[in-house]
Amino acid sequence: MARTKEDYRTLKGSEKAAIFMLSLGEEQSSKLFALMDDEEIKEISQAMANLGTINSSIVERLFVEFAEQLSSTGSLVGTQSSTERLLLKALSKDRVDMIMEEIRGPAGRTMWDKLGNVNETVLANYLKNEYPQTVAVVLGKLKADHSARVLSLLPENFAMEVIMRLLRMEAVQKDVLDGVEKTLRTEFMSNLAKTARRDAHEMMADIFNNLDRNAENRFMSALEERNRESAERIKALMFTFEDLIRIDMAGIQVLLRSVEKDKLGMALKGGSDAVKELFFKNMSERAGKMLREDMDAMGPVRLRDVDQAQAAIVVTAKELAASGQIVISEGSAEDELVY
Repeated sequence: MARTKEDYRTLKGSEKAAIFMLSLGEEQSSKLFALMDDEEIKEISQAMANLGTINSSIVERLFVEFAEQLSSTGSLVGTQSSTERLLLKALSKDRVDMIMEEIRGPAGRTMWDKLGNVNETVLANYLKNEYPQTVAVVLGKLKADHSARVLSLLPENFAMEVIMRLLRMEAVQKDVLDGVEKTLRTEFMSNLAKTARRDAHEMMADIFNNLDRNAENRFMSALEERNRESAERIKALMFTFEDLIRIDMAGIQVLLRSVEKDKLGMALKGGSDAVKELFFKNMSERAGKMLREDMDAMGPVRLRDVDQAQAAIVVTAKELAASGQIVISEGSAEDELVY
């Protein structure tokens, strides 16, 4: 139903701006969009996409309000398609895609935004009655910390089924999306299935990093029994060589006594300055000088050899942490080290 002249007083400022932009036509509106920042574009685009049919009397009154002596250009229809087409006249496709992704869905929010605000207990209670593939789709779209909390509340055997499907998931099935859509009574972005997916092991590493230690050990042990290769890849991604800066000075000294010097030199060849400084300042001057000389003598090294050396040291650090010999801080303000 078209909005009439009587509805004019209920229009918001962003809606008036959207009507005005639509009435100017693509060429002129594109010049105005080019002068706006992202927040302004998002606000006007959201209003524009939800306008529906605008009666010509509203357009006429709007122009009077703007002190423009223009006649009505006829009824206007604001849709997502017309909004996207107009934006493409002024902005890059990547920027337009980002803006349209945010405004598709109710009130500019996607289904995944809404799910991210659902209490984890409520969401887990719903998901435990769904197919593991459905749960995998949902957890794969949520932020890692929220997914971790939900995963830890699911029955253990069921959670493992979800993890296995997350590792194998290649595309989001429409029937699964439709099931979630019906239950949550919301909309999906039209290009949801086309969204480039993250590496499954990276995604699972983020989720596992946010699990408490007991839940992490429980799920990792079960995963090792079913897919040891995936488990090892996730372990490696959960803690990198650069993360060694989260170990205190005493812990680094314990680690130094536990790693082979040739592997340490190889690993540090590809390490950041921060990690190099961390190790060298925990060595004696003589030991540090010898290690630097050994590293210089290596000359150019293969990246694969560096990666293998770093991985070996990371595994050693994790084993030492698991046995309580060193402590790896979580990186939060509460875990910040004070010397």
